[in-house]
Amino acid sequence: MEYVYTAMLLHSAENEINEKNVGAVLKAAGVSADDARVKALVASLSDVDIGEAMSAAVAAPVAAPAAGGSTAAEAAPEEEAAAEEDEDDGAEFEGLGSLFG
Repeated sequence: MEYVYTAMLLHSAENEINEKNVGAVLKAAGVSADDARVKALVASLSDVDIGEAMSAAVAAPVAAPAAGGSTAAEAAPEEEAAAEEDEDDGAEFEGLGSLFG
């Protein structure tokens, strides 16, 4: 997660997300950076609008507990629909999961 946090920090500080900057932030945080993971992160984020992705993540609704006497079986269809919507929203992050293998 340090790698993703580094990218978010660099974006928030309005610095370019490149291998040099990512490596410097990780080093300053005391993390021994893996050059291959740094390169993969930078390449994966080259086509991602990080500001938009962060806004979408913050605006995503949090699942509330079922109200009243509804059971888990009654809530399941709503959760499945929400999960399908979440899968579509994450299309811009395809490939990022491999960074954390």
